[in-house]
Amino acid sequence: MRALTGADPKAYVGDSTSPDAVRTRTLAEETARVFRARVVNPRWIGAMQRHGYKGAFELAATVDYLFGFDATAGVVHDWMYEKLAQEYVLDEDTQAFMRKSNPWALRGIVERLSEAADRGLWEEPDPDVIAAMQQVYLELEGDLEDR
Repeated sequence: MRALTGADPKAYVGDSTSPDAVRTRTLAEETARVFRARVVNPRWIGAMQRHGYKGAFELAATVDYLFGFDATAGVVHDWMYEKLAQEYVLDEDTQAFMRKSNPWALRGIVERLSEAADRGLWEEPDPDVIAAMQQVYLELEGDLEDR
């Protein structure tokens, strides 16, 4: 179990996007909702790919934001880290896009996910996923040095 310094497990978020149906969710519920609806939504990922360098940057920034939420509020679960690794790093199409458009963003994602595992935020990462991400990282380092 991870220690959460100053984290309030009962934090709430108000959703007034539809004024006739205002909702209140816990921060954990809202994080999971946004994660499914946007972060790993293939349509959103595809939209980011249409933006080239900036889209790849946005994918990396999204991983940074989730990491920050987890480090401060403990709301990102292992299945979310696993899905980020699968969709952002190990998916062939997304990886090819990132390598071409902004390999530094892909490197940053691998570094951030590895840091989450090292810090115990990603509590039980699949060793095969970690090894596959490390291989991507090593390949990227070689590619970036050749530039």
